[in-house]
Amino acid sequence: MNSFVILCLDDDPTVVQQLQQDLNGFSHLFDILTAQTIADAYQILVQVAQNNQTVAMVLCDNDLGNDSGIDFLIQLHQHPITEQARTVLLNDKAQLDDIMQAVNEGRLNYCLTKPWQSQELLPMVAKELTSYVLKHPEVDWLLYSQVLEHRRILKAHIDRQMSRFRSRFIQTTEEVNDERLAQQVSSALNQFFAQNDETKARRTYSPGHILTTEGQPNAFLWFISQGEVALYKKDEQNKQHEVVRVGAGHLVGGMSFMTGEVSFSTGITRTATDVIKLDQQLFTQVMNSQNELLPLFTNLLLRNFNRRLQGSIQTEMKLQQTLQSLDDAYHQLIDKEKMAMLGQLVAGVAHELNNPVSAILRGSDTLKETIIKLTDSQLSLENQQRGNIILQQAMHSRPLSTSDARAKAKELQSQLGDRQLARKAVQMGLDSPEFLTDWLLSQKKDLPQVMAEWDNYYQMGNFLRSINVCAQRIADLVKSLKSYARQDDESQHMANIHEGIEDTLIIFDNKLKRNTVIKNYANLPEICCQPIALQQVWTNLIANA
Repeated sequence: MNSFVILCLDDDPTVVQQLQQDLNGFSHLFDILTAQTIADAYQILVQVAQNNQTVAMVLCDNDLGNDSGIDFLIQLHQHPITEQARTVLLNDKAQLDDIMQAVNEGRLNYCLTKPWQSQELLPMVAKELTSYVLKHPEVDWLLYSQVLEHRRILKAHIDRQMSRFRSRFIQTTEEVNDERLAQQVSSALNQFFAQNDETKARRTYSPGHILTTEGQPNAFLWFISQGEVALYKKDEQNKQHEVVRVGAGHLVGGMSFMTGEVSFSTGITRTATDVIKLDQQLFTQVMNSQNELLPLFTNLLLRNFNRRLQGSIQTEMKLQQTLQSLDDAYHQLIDKEKMAMLGQLVAGVAHELNNPVSAILRGSDTLKETIIKLTDSQLSLENQQRGNIILQQAMHSRPLSTSDARAKAKELQSQLGDRQLARKAVQMGLDSPEFLTDWLLSQKKDLPQVMAEWDNYYQMGNFLRSINVCAQRIADLVKSLKSYARQDDESQHMANIHEGIEDTLIIFDNKLKRNTVIKNYANLPEICCQPIALQQVWTNLIANA
């Protein structure tokens, strides 16, 4: 016995038999019940109610002898088990007055003239039953996609899942603090691995265990359930310094895990530490196993990024205070003849630091806005995953010359049919054949909206790269100042000149907004040089242009 019923009412046994035969393909999901009189139909409805079933569709002949099929359909809304049923009127010939009466009463969904053809009946039944099923969110829609309109059902299922994701994400954001959120993620992960932990993802490490090593590849994401992990960085003398400590609810190795880059720091357990160790395959398996875990983990990941962003802003504020202190020192030292050179040096450092600090502040403001746009994204899950790939590519993309970008955009325009979309696709690195076929042409109709959403991912990756470049520039400036004090010289090593020029252009992005920048890069190999000294040359040339 199924949850839903299809009721066929006609006083002609031949018609009833034909309906049963034509609707047989729906019988494994819908009970097909028949009646030849309205009295029989009402008795069937009583039995249906006793069986806790509901009527999904009623196919009713108009001419039932002394009874009217139209009147029967109009009365259906008075019964709980039939009030939402889809109604189909069967006519020997088109009877406009009867049809208009049913339409005006709001109880007619379709009118079918006898005799019918199967190619007309079956699509109509599938369409109407799909509309009925989609009004019942308590049932498994995907089960009915076997015989009904699977595209509509699949789209509705995806929309419902995305709605639940957004609802849970917003609810988590508003109601759960960082500690509680970490506990929920930890509980969900432990619940998953309690049933299946063949890879021994849940582990306990003693103090001193190395999770990640600076400069080495890392294929794992470490979720700290309990304990403490210290992160270390090495200086020029290869001396290791502790930079931060993280505890329960934090992630270690996240950036290298997501981007495939080498580890930025060395992670070492400081106490007995419980972790959950995830590789790419296991991470995907876990995220796909529980609908509730994905919004929780996404929220946790964004909060981790946000906390790091807040830390970056605090560092920027300290740098601003340092700049002010240097400026004050400059005014004191300028009056002392013996310290005049040092005063000039401080002023130069303050000037050099101001540009990257300003760029970081602008990037931080843009990131705040972009993160909000990403959390409100209306993209499908597949396009969100593609957006993450675009973000990762933007974080370590190499610049194109203006001529190369124009040439690629012109070539791509003939296939996309839109110049702006072609330029955006080239900018995002989506001009390769596989991206063109699988990503762009496959959804050409919705491409402008999708590209607009993808642009948020691209801008986020681009600004993350810009912030990283500027932060590194600040570190290099500080290192240069220390080297100057120690009379040390910068060592020469292989470097890409174009990257240095591009990084300088990023720092001066605000100053160059009202100017046209034309890039005509030659295909040069890496050369042995002093990159910091060269970058200071590019900075002086652009600043004084």
